[in-house]
Amino acid sequence: MSKLSLTPALKNEYEELFNSCLINPKYFNNVDTLVNTLYEHRDQYQRVGEKMGIPWSFIAVVHNMESSQNFKKHLHNGDPLEGRTVNVPAGRPLSSPPFTWETSALDALGLRKLGARTDWTLPGTLYQLELYNGIGYRLYHPHVLTPYLWSFSNHYQNGKYVSDGTWSDSAKSAQCGAAVLLRRMAENGYVDFVDQPTPVAQDGPIIVNYSATRPDSPEAVSKAENLQRWLNTFPGIFVKVDGSPGERTSSAYFKVAGHYLPGDPRG
Repeated sequence: MSKLSLTPALKNEYEELFNSCLINPKYFNNVDTLVNTLYEHRDQYQRVGEKMGIPWSFIAVVHNMESSQNFKKHLHNGDPLEGRTVNVPAGRPLSSPPFTWETSALDALGLRKLGARTDWTLPGTLYQLELYNGIGYRLYHPHVLTPYLWSFSNHYQNGKYVSDGTWSDSAKSAQCGAAVLLRRMAENGYVDFVDQPTPVAQDGPIIVNYSATRPDSPEAVSKAENLQRWLNTFPGIFVKVDGSPGERTSSAYFKVAGHYLPGDPRG
């Protein structure tokens, strides 16, 4: 299979897709539940990540994609830890079973030569996630963004491999994409990226009043959504565009403007 290189153009593609990613409201509660469960187990992911120089969030979303967050399965491909992997990559780890989840995770990540020298910027992280699953979509069905990254978002509708080498235009992934999980993690403040620095405070052109609940006025909702879209244009700011100017929107506004929204009790 052809090798995919992280070119400047591909970096821009990943950044633009991530910054414009909107979670499908139909799946939002499901995504939030997945993300919160991953965050609850971050200490387990961090123990592996610290040994290898890999962000815990990358390991977490791979664990969700490959093993449905099951700590009794291999990080390589979801095979049971009682024995070596059977599916690709088969026969891992090379030591004798049974394996702990941490032993398996270290082997899976090491097999892919991931570590402290890997590019863990936002586009670099998305690049490694796409490679983890393979680039068949990009090579043979470029009209469909890989659901491994973008399922449950505005960037994916349908089209998937239903088995190895078998494609269906009508089939639709039932699994949340890894990039969508990362996007929600970022919106929740669970994760940041080395290339997304906190913005320098500046005057904001849009001001709305803080509200712990969604405003009743359609005009106020629209104004809050415009503010949230504006905030999302800054590196390191990821706000859900929902028209509710609450705590997270106000916190993001503080990073940009140097003060909270009017009416925020913290201000």
